[in-house]
Amino acid sequence: MLEQIDIHGVATYVGPQQTLVGLRQVNFIYGANGSGKTTISRVIASPANYQSCSVRWAQNLALECLVYNRDFVADNFTSRMRGIFTLGQQDAAIIARIENARHEAATLQDDINRRRAVLETKNTELDELNNSFREEGWKTKLKHENVFKEAFQGVLNSKEKFAERLIKEDSENQAELKDLAELSERATTLFGPTKAHATLLQAPDGSRLVEIELAPILAKRIVGKEDVDIGPLIKKLRNSDWVKAGLQYFHDDRCPFCQQDTDHAFREKIDEYFDEQYQAEIDVISGLIERYTALSDAALTHVEALISSGSDHLDIPLISRLHDTLQLSLSHNAQHLERKRKEPSAAVTLEPVATILKEIEDAVDAANIDVRRHNDLVDNLATERAALAMDVWRYILEENCLLLATYRGQRQNLVSAQQGLSQSIEAKTAEQRTKVTELRELEKSVTSVQPTVTAINQLLTSFGFRNFRLATAGENEVFYKIVRSDGSDAGETLSEGEKTFVTFLYFYHRISGSMSESGTRSNRIIVFDDPVSSLDSDILFVVSNLIRRVIVRACDPTSTIKQVFVLTHNIYFHKEVTFDPQRTGERRAFETFWVVRKGTGHSELVSHATNPVKTTYELLWQEVRDENRSNLTIQNTLRRILENY
Repeated sequence: MLEQIDIHGVATYVGPQQTLVGLRQVNFIYGANGSGKTTISRVIASPANYQSCSVRWAQNLALECLVYNRDFVADNFTSRMRGIFTLGQQDAAIIARIENARHEAATLQDDINRRRAVLETKNTELDELNNSFREEGWKTKLKHENVFKEAFQGVLNSKEKFAERLIKEDSENQAELKDLAELSERATTLFGPTKAHATLLQAPDGSRLVEIELAPILAKRIVGKEDVDIGPLIKKLRNSDWVKAGLQYFHDDRCPFCQQDTDHAFREKIDEYFDEQYQAEIDVISGLIERYTALSDAALTHVEALISSGSDHLDIPLISRLHDTLQLSLSHNAQHLERKRKEPSAAVTLEPVATILKEIEDAVDAANIDVRRHNDLVDNLATERAALAMDVWRYILEENCLLLATYRGQRQNLVSAQQGLSQSIEAKTAEQRTKVTELRELEKSVTSVQPTVTAINQLLTSFGFRNFRLATAGENEVFYKIVRSDGSDAGETLSEGEKTFVTFLYFYHRISGSMSESGTRSNRIIVFDDPVSSLDSDILFVVSNLIRRVIVRACDPTSTIKQVFVLTHNIYFHKEVTFDPQRTGERRAFETFWVVRKGTGHSELVSHATNPVKTTYELLWQEVRDENRSNLTIQNTLRRILENY
C-alpha cells in the first residue's frame, strides 16, 4: 500500500512540493478539470518516469498498480484488446486446490513481509548503533585534534571514515600503550613544523675551581721567618699581618705605629722576617685569587649562556636557580680569598661549589639525552611519525575501550539477527515461488478469456447497448474485438460514451483477472481517474456502483486489492461513489478526502477530515469564501452563481 506521494516539478505542480500523506485503503481526490488529477494517476502508474516525484510504500513493498485514466483508454481501445484470463468452473476440485494454493502463497507472503519488517527494524537499529558509535568516536577526535591532528590525516573531515579507522585499528593495532604526556611531547616534535637538528649542550667545567677550593695554602698560616730574634715576639702577639701592613708606612727608620726612631738593624730584622719564602707564598695566594676570579666569571657566563639559549630540552627554571646559588657561593668565596690576601696568617675555607656544578651537569646531561632523542626523531621523521600515529591510535583505543566493546557486542547481535532473518526470508521466498508456480500450473488448466467476454456482454445488454458486443479474436482466441450484431468490426464507429463504458468494463474485469494464461493475481492498488467522462447519468450510476464494489473489496484484508484511489471532477459522481450510510460526519478509518485546486499558477493538494464535496451551489460559495481563492477565477465563479441560481 502507498503511504505517501510527493509531487513536484511536473505539469501544473510547479510551486512548492505537494504531498499526499497518511494514505489509507480508500482515497478520494476531487478537483476541477486541469487542476492536476491525471498527473497524480500518472505518478502512481509510473513513478520512475518522474524523477522529481517519489512514492513511499508500506514496508518498502511495491505492489502492482492498475490505473484507469485517459492514457489507459488510448492504450487499450484498439482493434484487438488483450484478453483477460479468469477462472472458469470446470472442475470444483481444481478450483478448491487453486484457492488453497493461493491461500498458502498469500500466507507465505505475509510471513515474508513480517520477517522483512523485522529485518528492516534490525537494519534501522544497526544504522542507529553505527550513527551513535560515529558520534561518540567523533568526540574523541575533537578532544585530541589540536595535538594529534597529523595522526588523524585522512579521517579528519568524516565521522564515518573516523569510525571505520577506529574499528580497523581495534582489530589490527598491536602497539604498546603509551601515556598521554609522552605522546603529546613526541607530537610536539614530530607533528609540528619540520624541525632542524638541535645542538648538544655543554656544562661548565668546574674542575679547576674545585682544585683552588682545595688548595692547602688557603688553610696555611703564612707568617715571616720565626728564627729572627723578633720572630718569637710577632708569633706571640699574632700580629704578623699587622706588622706586614705597617711596612708600607715604614720610612726613615721611624716606626709608623709608635713614631719612635729605630735603628738600621731593626729594619734589617724586619726585612729578614718577611723573607723570600713569605713573599713567594703571598704571590701564590694572589695567583689563586686571580685564577679563581677568572674561572668564576667564566662559569657564571657559561651558565648564563645556557639560560639564554632557550633550549626546549633544558630545564631552564632549574638552571636559573642553580645559577643564582652558584653566584652566591662564588661571591662568598671571593670574599674569603680577599681576606686571605689581606691576612695571610689566617686560615680560610671556601664554600664547595662542586655539588652545584654537578647538578648543572646532570641537568645538561638530561637535556642532551632529550636532544639526541630529538635528533634521532628528525633523522627518522617519516618512520617516527608513523610509529607515533600508531601509538596515538593505540591510546585512542584504550580511551574508547568501553565504547568499542559495547559496539562490538551489540553489532554482533544485530548482524547475527540480520543474517538469520535474511536466510529465513530467502528460504520462505523460495518456498513461496514454488507455491506460486504450482498455482500458475493449476490455473492454466482452468483459466479462459471467455468468462470476461460473457460478463462484459451481459452488462452491455442490460444497459441497452445491443448494437455491439465483445468477441474473442486472434490465434487461440486470446484477444478481444468489438463487433456489430452481424460480426463486422465496430471499433471505429462507437461514440465517446460507448468507448468510455467499454474500456471501463474492460478495466473493471482486468482488476479481477490476469493478462497471463496462468490467471495469477498479485496484490495490487487500483486508480480510477475521471472514469465517467462522456457518460450519461444512468451509466454514471452503474460505474459508481461498480467502483463501490471495488472499494468494499479493498477493505477486505483477504482481497488482492489493497488500496483504491478515486479522482474526479464530477460532483454527482463523487457523491455517488463516496456514499456510505455508516459515515456520520468524520471520515472513516479506512478513507481519506483530498481536494486538488489550481491556484496562482500551480496545483495545491489539501486534506480534509470530512467529505469536502457538497452540492455544486455549496461548492461555488465555498470557493468565494476561500481566503486563498484565485483572483483570476473569482469573477467566473460569481457569474456561474448568478446565471444558474
